[in-house]
Amino acid sequence: MSNQGKVAFITGANKGIGLETAKGLGKQGIAVVIGSRDEAKGKAAVEKLKAEGITNAEAVKFDVTRAEDHQAIVQHIQEKYGKLDILVNNAGVALDEADFGAPGGANTTSTVTQDILRKTFETNFFAVIALTQALLPLIRKAPTGRIVNLSSILGSLGLHSDPKSPIYSMKAFAYDASKTALNAFTVHLAQELKDTPIKVNSAHPGWVKTDMGGPAAPMELSEGGKTSVELATLADDGPTGGFFHVGEALPW
Repeated sequence: MSNQGKVAFITGANKGIGLETAKGLGKQGIAVVIGSRDEAKGKAAVEKLKAEGITNAEAVKFDVTRAEDHQAIVQHIQEKYGKLDILVNNAGVALDEADFGAPGGANTTSTVTQDILRKTFETNFFAVIALTQALLPLIRKAPTGRIVNLSSILGSLGLHSDPKSPIYSMKAFAYDASKTALNAFTVHLAQELKDTPIKVNSAHPGWVKTDMGGPAAPMELSEGGKTSVELATLADDGPTGGFFHVGEALPW
């Protein structure tokens, strides 16, 4: 599958996993549009990409929770590119106060506030759906559209309910539930688009050394974008409606 002329929009891509995803796609010759709440940080990220030889990159001021920004990015991509080949819904928040290193792990279910729940779902779920719906007409114009939803293994109900799983004692309820809901969106949208060239998948990037993942994470930042890049560049016979980590299917 040729990447010539392809364009990708990545939310929350001025740093961390989003920037690594932009780097991975850019190195394959795909034009990358970086969405960043802070315009200056977005431009700095583009300079980093250019320093690595990725010249077809730009930054746009974009807050995933602002409907005005959704309208603006649709107009921008329509006017400049005429289509969107890849959407990576990367932006997300983790607002639960959970100490997974505590004895017995952590579980915020009985203590998480309604405010934290609403703010978490607004960014990790509702905004993703609204943005995807807004951009879908442009993705339909691409020969082989790809939608990648950044989920987490912490969204797996199968693993959360298994006392033998490695995440059984790691329950940050607002974050986990938002990713479970996001996975449902992936399954439902993939089924709706099953007779089109568009593929929709959820990605678990791994536990990565980012601002969110922290310094104790086992994966280096350079590895963080691998799953997103793989799913964004799937061949025509690749999967849709799945949940993956570096090629391995995960349980819902």
